[in-house]
Amino acid sequence: MRDFRKLDIWKNGIQIVKEIYELSDKLPSNEKFGLRSQITRAAVSVPSNIAEGCSRNSEIEFKRFLEIAIGSLFEIETQLIITKELGFISKEDLKNLFKLLDKEAKMINSLINKIKYS
Repeated sequence: MRDFRKLDIWKNGIQIVKEIYELSDKLPSNEKFGLRSQITRAAVSVPSNIAEGCSRNSEIEFKRFLEIAIGSLFEIETQLIITKELGFISKEDLKNLFKLLDKEAKMINSLINKIKYS
């Protein structure tokens, strides 16, 4: 069993959650149960799946939870693009967050490959 609290991918996942919650405050109140709910749940899913994967005994199971975390990252990116296209959030507001999502995806993918080829 791994200590998820020591993993940079988990720490970055927590940072993504914090930034998503800050950003979601900029969404219209009528989106409380729409995009806002969807995007915050997807964000929370990233570090949660990393943590849950760390509890698994096999590398295959751990890898599967990392793959789910990447799926959540892509879901977040899609939802952010939708918020921009609908005019809720500016391109500038998303710049840093997209960099953070990209960094996280690369780090998780690197760990998946390490597991896959070990």
